[in-house]
Amino acid sequence: MAFGKNHAELVGRLGADVTVNHLASGGRVANLSIATDESYFDKSGQKVDRTEWHRVVTFQPGLIDMLQKHATKGRLIHVEGKMQTRKWRKDGEDSDRFSTEIIVVPGNRVQFYDKPNGNGAAAQADPANGEAMPAGGAPAQADDLGSDPIPF
Repeated sequence: MAFGKNHAELVGRLGADVTVNHLASGGRVANLSIATDESYFDKSGQKVDRTEWHRVVTFQPGLIDMLQKHATKGRLIHVEGKMQTRKWRKDGEDSDRFSTEIIVVPGNRVQFYDKPNGNGAAAQADPANGEAMPAGGAPAQADDLGSDPIPF
């Protein structure tokens, strides 16, 4: 019996609009590029900002439709999925190439934490109808967001 858990979660900004490709089998695949940022101080006390880029992939038709409508560069997004590394070899090359991706499968979640115009209300993806809706199902009110400025 095998034991283990393969679960990945990211909160970051989209580095580009979603890319959707058609497969030879007739299906589609959506690819997202998500940037996560972190800051730390090095040994000399200098602040270092670091960005990590992540590839996210899904084959779910309803989710792909929703992403085509709403996944645009700069949006703040939360993605749940599982890690998967694939291997391939390009024609004419002697070595293998590898890519580690987060695969969004049924049961995982994709949620936007901002509105398409960049405001701060959370919007949750609903693949069933291809729309984005505010988290909790009710429109966010201006006073729900508070008066403090957002630090980023």
